[in-house]
Amino acid sequence: MKRLAIVTTHPIQYYAPVFELLHKRQKIDIRVFYTWGEQANSKFDPGFGKSVDWDIPLLNGYPYTWVKNISTNPGSSHYKGIVNPELIGEITNWRADAVLVYGWAYHSHLNVMRHFHGKIPVYFRGDSTLLNTAFGIKGLVKYFYLQAVYRNIDYAFYVGSNNKAYFRKYGLKENQLIFAPHAIDNDRFGENREIEAKQIRSSLGVSEKDILILYAGKFEAVKNTELLISAFIDLKKTGVHLLLAGNGAKESILKHMAQKSQLTTNIHFLNFQNQTYMPVLYQAADVFCLPSLSETWGLSVNEAMACGKAVLVSDKVGCAADLVKENYNGYTFRSSEMCDLVKKLDKITGSKEELINYGSNSKALIKNWNFLAFAETIEKKINEVNE
Repeated sequence: MKRLAIVTTHPIQYYAPVFELLHKRQKIDIRVFYTWGEQANSKFDPGFGKSVDWDIPLLNGYPYTWVKNISTNPGSSHYKGIVNPELIGEITNWRADAVLVYGWAYHSHLNVMRHFHGKIPVYFRGDSTLLNTAFGIKGLVKYFYLQAVYRNIDYAFYVGSNNKAYFRKYGLKENQLIFAPHAIDNDRFGENREIEAKQIRSSLGVSEKDILILYAGKFEAVKNTELLISAFIDLKKTGVHLLLAGNGAKESILKHMAQKSQLTTNIHFLNFQNQTYMPVLYQAADVFCLPSLSETWGLSVNEAMACGKAVLVSDKVGCAADLVKENYNGYTFRSSEMCDLVKKLDKITGSKEELINYGSNSKALIKNWNFLAFAETIEKKINEVNE
């Protein structure tokens, strides 16, 4: 059985189930090398501004190794936060036939790519796009640097159309690119939580006939939630509510905007909700909105669609090109343009019946964007290349 070493920083709820599935299916042998080190179990999340203890298991059902990280400032937000002198030796000693690296922008991950290139197949997973590409000298320097980086990989598992365009720009050929969908646990999010969802609506004073727009995530600048509140206030539409669920640096500003608007009965806030409760939030809503200024993909859109919801996203959200179909399951608006957001909010809240149809279309569209499709793609390519 072919042996695949997987290099990633820390356990993530969108990756761990794929690792578990790969191990369970026994088509290839895997071991995950976590490079942040065991300190990655720290509960504090700077984006939420609080400790977060995920309530779904992330280390069950697959073999993994905590690799010693000697960085003086460990973390996944900067290049020198991941420094593992023993990583290459551990992968070599495990006798890997191939290596899959998640993200290159860390000292040790780039070293792994450089070291094993030409020795064993090097696969890569990342979801970057060209949606916020730099221009001028800065853009030119980035272009040549990334071309040099990606010369160290043999194949990339791309997540969608915008990600594929990114890899093509930086030198990868068509035969090096393999589609492997960005996915969430569709079954868990699609499980019926209607009773709990109705309880949320009732607690907020949202009637069955009302339309509830949901944003769920971190309250930080890049998410552009201030624009969403401003557009909602400008909408001036009866029977429509907005729920913002999460925490973060912008929380007090957002709540102040809501209070000033005199729409306090229609703008609602909930604290961060853990993974097992998120399907309830999505199912309580009629529309999910992600107004981000920059979002490489936006897996919350997958989650909302798996719950059968209409979606409204900015054109800076990477998944929009693949998952948001105009007049079918939702709309895309021009990032930072409040007038366009107000216009799309007005359109998407025009009919409760249409929203139900959009939600059904979302659920059908997202069906094939699942963990199994990703796992099968990995297995097929590893076994094909190593024959």
